[in-house]
Amino acid sequence: MSNTMKALVYEGPEKISLTDVPIPKIIEPDDAIVRVTTSTICGTDIHIWHGGMPEVAPGRIIGHEFVGEVVEVGPAVRNNKVGDKVAVSCVTQCGECFYCVRGIYSHCVTGSWIFGYMIDGCQAEYVRVPHANLGLFTIPDGLTEEDVLFVGDILSTGYYGAEKAQIQPGDTVAVMGAGPVGMCGMTASRLWGPAEIIAVDINQGRLDTAVANGIADIGINPLEVENVGDAIRERTKGRGADATIEANGFKPTFDMAIDAVRPGGIVSLIGVFEKPQELAMNTLWIKNIMISMGLVNANRIPELIKLIQTGKINTNFLCTHRAPLNNIIEGYDVFGNKKDNCLKWVITPYQK
Repeated sequence: MSNTMKALVYEGPEKISLTDVPIPKIIEPDDAIVRVTTSTICGTDIHIWHGGMPEVAPGRIIGHEFVGEVVEVGPAVRNNKVGDKVAVSCVTQCGECFYCVRGIYSHCVTGSWIFGYMIDGCQAEYVRVPHANLGLFTIPDGLTEEDVLFVGDILSTGYYGAEKAQIQPGDTVAVMGAGPVGMCGMTASRLWGPAEIIAVDINQGRLDTAVANGIADIGINPLEVENVGDAIRERTKGRGADATIEANGFKPTFDMAIDAVRPGGIVSLIGVFEKPQELAMNTLWIKNIMISMGLVNANRIPELIKLIQTGKINTNFLCTHRAPLNNIIEGYDVFGNKKDNCLKWVITPYQK
């Protein structure tokens, strides 16, 4: 086998290239090496590409949302073996540090979200997975790789956003942003039995997709109403949404999420923000709202896989485009610039 592989490398703001790099090796006893068989581009990767996350050093292989086949394991790996087909968590966790024992896995002191950020990621032929005992999940018989492709990141993120929103049966939930993360937030919100899920986006095609797939009950396009908050209050006896989930990371959707929630409601922020946001405390302090934010813990992957197995969750409609790793730069353009009604660009193995 060759000592090199193809990988997408970040070279600085607006600069990415598909190039030859060394195949990763086992470093720690609980590492695994996974051959990437299906991966995808995440909105966070687009932030990185544009230079919005300056912590990412040039030379880093991008990507953190993938499934694959285990090809090598370290001596401390117990839960998987060579040949296993696995979904991989975007959050690596040791299970023993200060944060892990408190259930805050996304802040593991030797892990957290590091793929394609602090260590090399998955938009490559192979990837090293640290803390493999707690990060690899065998794909059950009967499920395809695309069935579980999103459990490691955006579906877990959507679930986390819904969980933090503390949705009650009969609630009205508004999701600001109908991209893939927002749609996963809608999908997960349905599990708590809300009466109505409202999708909010300026992309009418995405609103229509959310309603057509039953993950939202209605769509509100900010370009077609005078004020989104008022439109939601009209549907809720003047109160506002019981919970809002912000899934974009931009000022307009942030402001809408704050404005549209009812007094005593919850705002759940799961978008990735590149810039500071302002809270109008002079009017908000009296509203008794709770604001939740944070990086996904990705600790519900086994449960999400069960829900997919039983048909309670289906995210396959997100897979609108497919192409081998050879075409990944085109994928960044199409997905990153929302061309051709692309929801998710699925990356298949490199074709030699």
